[in-house]
Amino acid sequence: MSDIPSSAPILPPATLGMLGGGQLGRFFVAAAHEMGYKVWVLDPDPNSPAGRIADFHLVAAYDDFAALDRLAAECAGVTTEFENVPAATLDYLAKFLPVHPAAAAVAVCQNRIEEKGFLARNDLPHGPYAAIRSEDDLRNANAGLFPAVLKVARFGYDGKGQARVADRDEALAAFRQFKGEACVLEKMLALDYEVSVVLARDERGAVRCFPTVENRHRNGILDVSIAPARGSACLRDDAQEIAERIAGHLGYVGTLGVEFFVCRGELFVNEMAPRPHNSGHHTMDACVTSQYEQQVRALCGLPLGEPRQHSAAVMVNLLGELWYEGGHADGAYREPDWSVLHGVPGLRLHLYGKHHARPGRKMGHFVVIGDKPDEVLERALKAREAIGIHGE
Repeated sequence: MSDIPSSAPILPPATLGMLGGGQLGRFFVAAAHEMGYKVWVLDPDPNSPAGRIADFHLVAAYDDFAALDRLAAECAGVTTEFENVPAATLDYLAKFLPVHPAAAAVAVCQNRIEEKGFLARNDLPHGPYAAIRSEDDLRNANAGLFPAVLKVARFGYDGKGQARVADRDEALAAFRQFKGEACVLEKMLALDYEVSVVLARDERGAVRCFPTVENRHRNGILDVSIAPARGSACLRDDAQEIAERIAGHLGYVGTLGVEFFVCRGELFVNEMAPRPHNSGHHTMDACVTSQYEQQVRALCGLPLGEPRQHSAAVMVNLLGELWYEGGHADGAYREPDWSVLHGVPGLRLHLYGKHHARPGRKMGHFVVIGDKPDEVLERALKAREAIGIHGE
């Protein structure tokens, strides 16, 4: 928790601080502006999407204490849009103003070894794993873990810092490729599909869950989200209940994403994201309150909004390869033909304003909404194909 005690709510036209300038921060800035707040963004990239629309962009490193002092002097509260902001930065800012989520919660989520230990200690469902800090840890790992996925403990995302390993020898080779960084070795589970839950929790412990979402990935990056998920109502409810327990054990305040594997009908927590989540983008178009407005509300001590979903929705990610002829970096660079999307009923296009596209980089997304889930999915997949995303 922040060192600053909660008191009266933070009300407009106060200035809020955002650590991180990516698309999640950009949507937070937009939500805060609509609610009457000003926003300062701290991000080292002068072209960051959030910084470009903020009231002020501090172009500085996350451990630049002069910049942090300036942020603390100007803002009434601070939040973050990605989990790799140093926990020490959050701790430092918390000496001067409310910071949500707190450093302790973020520290758990930004290290896979800590995250797995947290799940185990709190009897939360997770797959078999081993913490790997040395080659000896791999040599002594339970043979029943193979085949497995070796994942670096820090800074791995969107499939980066991960390797599928069939046996101990492959795991040792991958560990050496990761230059001996601490890792987790996770048993490869028989995957039915993946789901996620995005929720908001306030300082008083009130929780509001958005409906459970079904996710499809390509090359380790989220491709399509279907909301609500098509699994059983019981499974969707169980995922929400587990996510609420996670938020409670973390003492979490803010918007939280929890990813799950569904294996033979059972839920296993994959990972937690201490921020809004890519699979929650549709909440801007299909829910009474978006995940970004909930983040503003939780930070400012306002009552959480209604998360009810009023329309079926499908979200499709738009990655940088779409900006290249043939979908390859050696192809000619050009803007995609957005006209094929703007004519689709119920479709809203969201582009992030990133200054340069590269393959695998999240450049935007679109959401299709409607009354009939099957028709919404069909329209979204046809639009996905039309803009140039092919295959599963």
